[in-house]
Amino acid sequence: MPKNHLKAQNAPRTWPIKRKNVVFTTRPNPGAHSQDLSIPINVVLRDLLGKANTNKEAKKVLHDQEILVNGKRRKDYRYPVGIFDVLSIPLEKEHYTILVNKQNKLFIHPLSEKESEFKLSKLVNKKIIGKDKIQLLTLDGRTIIVKKNAYKTGDTLVFSIPKQEIKEVLTFEKGATVILFKGSHVGKIAEVVEIDGLTLKFKVENEEFETKKNYAFVIGKDKPIINVK
Repeated sequence: MPKNHLKAQNAPRTWPIKRKNVVFTTRPNPGAHSQDLSIPINVVLRDLLGKANTNKEAKKVLHDQEILVNGKRRKDYRYPVGIFDVLSIPLEKEHYTILVNKQNKLFIHPLSEKESEFKLSKLVNKKIIGKDKIQLLTLDGRTIIVKKNAYKTGDTLVFSIPKQEIKEVLTFEKGATVILFKGSHVGKIAEVVEIDGLTLKFKVENEEFETKKNYAFVIGKDKPIINVK
């Protein structure tokens, strides 16, 4: 099997790709995101946005046009675009992000120009690495060194684009608005009712459920800071 390709039947089930009568699809480069939460950029352009009909055409679009991911131009057709990454096509004034739906499939979601000016990153771990130095690790592979221990695991960091500076923190707490990106309730937009150890109790339309705490991604305080519907 060519190293740049992946058997379509073996691709993550979260990828919204054709599998019948198709042998191979693009294998993404190793990157910040896990394979099940990201899609190669050529597949995004071809299958999700319809900017190309073939892989060859997708490569040409990347070569000829300015295609930005989180404010940085990308030309590698195997570059993985992951959940809550911001993909922009300046020439066409179009902006998008990757979300997951209730069928556990990744999909492309349009953003306004204002919404494209920031990027959401879930804080998954942190550790002290020296005096007054804290290392933060996010779901999308970012490693950030900060001086103040003002963040907690589960919070969402809001980064500016293109400067990539932390401009806001969305706290993982009671009343927060979250999107569930894994588990049996995947794709639901919910309100946090209680965090009990590793269990999250949440509410959707006045009905309460439970799931794993790690499956929740904070997207706002009283309401989402981006339009996710």
